[in-house]
Amino acid sequence: MNAWLKLQHLGLTEGGTRIIDDASLSFAARRTVVLGPNGAGKSTLLRLIHGLLRPSAGELRWQRAMTQAMVFQRPVMLRTTALANVIYGLGLKGHAAKECEQRGRQALARVGLESLARRPARLLSGGEQQRVALARAWALEPELLILDEPTASLDPASSREVERIIGDIAASGARILMTTHNLGQARRIAEQIVFIDRGCIVEQTPVEQFFTMPRTEAAQRFLKDEIP
Repeated sequence: MNAWLKLQHLGLTEGGTRIIDDASLSFAARRTVVLGPNGAGKSTLLRLIHGLLRPSAGELRWQRAMTQAMVFQRPVMLRTTALANVIYGLGLKGHAAKECEQRGRQALARVGLESLARRPARLLSGGEQQRVALARAWALEPELLILDEPTASLDPASSREVERIIGDIAASGARILMTTHNLGQARRIAEQIVFIDRGCIVEQTPVEQFFTMPRTEAAQRFLKDEIP
């Protein structure tokens, strides 16, 4: 598989603290999950890849320009309807109002929320808001969807629904790059695991190998601590 993104000696230092340290790896899998202990640098790595942060060192080399969308653990909802939240990004990209409405409704239908299109987004439940955020991302037809702990604040039923939607987005052709603390979820979604510890890329392994025969002691300790 050809790599769609290569990180070359990527680093980020803030306030004298090195958060990402000399990260070099290639992304070729279509579904990659980044795992690691709290504070390891997982979210920071995703923000660097999405361009929300500028690296202090190194570079990102994309195979080609790639449309992206990112969904966060706690999505920001505008003070307007669910539909208006979904079509906001489409309007910024210059799509006509009629097309925005059509694509927005289609995206809400895909996540099972078409009936709530006119409901104020901030009055929706946490799970519904996350589904609106996914619809907003999906409406942009991203080639890469980046997800930072998308189910961390949700109950099990909402988490399963979000996971289903992620699977549907992947089936539509988008690459998935995400972080999660849910190891079962990581195993179900990922083709490849990137394991990060204290800002360093420790391991990059096919998903089943990571969970059955992790190569590094750091990954072995992590799994031992996280799996009862």
